[in-house]
Amino acid sequence: MSPASVPTDTPPKRERRKQARPGELLEAALALFVEKGFAATRVEEVAARAGVSKGTLFLYFPSKEELFKAVVRENTGRVLAEGLRDVAGYTGSSADLVREAMRRWWTQYGGTPAAGLTKLMVSESANFPDLARYFQQEVIQPCHALMRGVVSRGIERQEFRPVDLAMVAQLMVAPLVQMVSWRFSMAPCTPDGQMPDPMALVNLHAEMIVRGLRRDDAPSPAAP
Repeated sequence: MSPASVPTDTPPKRERRKQARPGELLEAALALFVEKGFAATRVEEVAARAGVSKGTLFLYFPSKEELFKAVVRENTGRVLAEGLRDVAGYTGSSADLVREAMRRWWTQYGGTPAAGLTKLMVSESANFPDLARYFQQEVIQPCHALMRGVVSRGIERQEFRPVDLAMVAQLMVAPLVQMVSWRFSMAPCTPDGQMPDPMALVNLHAEMIVRGLRRDDAPSPAAP
């Protein structure tokens, strides 16, 4: 290759390594936070797992709290923002949108390592209220907004009957969070270390939500 053909916009190896460090630190922090919890994780451990010094970590993240917030933003904020955009541009039925939104919640969050952040906040929020409020703002509120938007679309198109959007969002999300809690807490303690097929549960849950929302659903018969 002649000198003239060598790309001139490729950063040097050392510069590429420097650019990759924030992502490597966030990856190491996510693994340790999920594995050990927020309180038990030390920044020295995060730096060591990422292959840098503690001083280097603090160049990018001034405290463990800011590191945790960055982990939350990186692993949840982008996914939720994409979900909200997809709701606005969806062209299929609202029933199919409910199914798709709940499946994607699991495939893009609930079934990934990042879902361990939910279990972490459930167990440690009382000790770190500022982080709990941040998690509410960045994860829980946008997630509920996503589900409300899905159902609201169906009501506006007269595919779903009118319902309390806030309550339905709670009903849609709560079983998904319970699956995450089971995955990170109880499943490792079961004899085979397994849990029921997550996607089968998600699909069944979505179908029950859809049937409950449809305008043509008849009232349930009175219990004998």
